[in-house]
Amino acid sequence: MYDIAIAPVSDAGAAPMQRARGTARIAYKYDGKTTRLDDLYQSGSAKFRLPKVYDGVPTAVLINTSGGITGGDQLIYEARVGARGHAIVTGQAAERAYRRSAGVGQVTPHLEAGENATLEWLPQETILFDASALHRTMSVDLAENARLIAIESVILGRTAMGEHVDTVSFRDRWRIRRDGRLVFADDIRLEGDTRDILKGTATSGGAIAFATLIDCSADADSRLNLARQALEPCVEGGKVRAAASAWNGVLVARFVAQDGRGMRDALISFLETYRSAPLPRVWHC
Repeated sequence: MYDIAIAPVSDAGAAPMQRARGTARIAYKYDGKTTRLDDLYQSGSAKFRLPKVYDGVPTAVLINTSGGITGGDQLIYEARVGARGHAIVTGQAAERAYRRSAGVGQVTPHLEAGENATLEWLPQETILFDASALHRTMSVDLAENARLIAIESVILGRTAMGEHVDTVSFRDRWRIRRDGRLVFADDIRLEGDTRDILKGTATSGGAIAFATLIDCSADADSRLNLARQALEPCVEGGKVRAAASAWNGVLVARFVAQDGRGMRDALISFLETYRSAPLPRVWHC
């Protein structure tokens, strides 16, 4: 178990409001034949549901029962897979960060995989609404021969609903360690006028959806050609731009898209091809 400290959130000047608090922790172990649930804890608005999976990889579905995230909310997610196990953690639906009156919503995932274990972190997209504030900090600890596949995607408003996002506070921090050694660090920060920040060619060229996929494993470099082949149908038509690179046991694929539908379609196509397996059923609901 890890003790994760969350910085206090100040609501100075705002009327006191109830804020969501939640912790969800799950662990799997391999018993010599299959991967089984080893530990489950949940409190507050963070829940896990365990759908029946026949002849497949055990899957845990995260649910935030508060219905979204706003300023002052604090959610902690922990997932662990023991040696030789394989498990998937996904989300019931898109997470939503709503307009805040004060404070910042904080989401803190911690992931861990033991020797020769595989953990797949496959949440659905996060939708940022205008004037929202979400800071997410993900930390990962991997054993020497463990594998992590992780995806995070962000959409700025729902274009089909005519929504525009003028300003947000969004920070996404990834730190991945293998045997205690830092192997991947990544930070995304959007503060202020999103249209101005994202219009440049060095950011997203005006695209309002972006995603990052990580495959962290000893042989990740050998899958670079597979990743690039899986990206080819995703970028047809020009609505999605994507590229992949690999180095020192880390493969990274980046995506930007003109809208959320295009991003979602691209991610489903890529993930199912790259992983040679269907996504959890909640992705298609």
